Amino acid sequence: MTIIKINAITVPGDNGDELARRFAARAGAVDDRPGFEGFELLKPTDDRSTWLVVTRWADEESFQAWLTSPSFAQGHRGDAPTEGDAPARPVGISSELWSYEIAGGSQA
Repeated sequence: MTIIKINAITVPGDNGDELARRFAARAGAVDDRPGFEGFELLKPTDDRSTWLVVTRWADEESFQAWLTSPSFAQGHRGDAPTEGDAPARPVGISSELWSYEIAGGSQA
């Protein structure tokens, strides 16, 4: 059964463009993980400051395996600075992980 994991990230001010850039730089990095079914980065279109990272997984075990993998750690450590540069600053000020399963819907 597909499970949905949503990382709700509070992104202040104009940091959203930087968040989108960082996700674009790692596009496809999780695609080959066992059980991974899809990903979307949702940008708010109103005055909210919460961006949603929506992932779909075949099961909880697949998600947990990715969460504890070296590729997850590498992708979430921030951009590695080049010599003489300061480490990349976080763009979000908080995040919350939400978990869902599909209860209904339709196919296009």
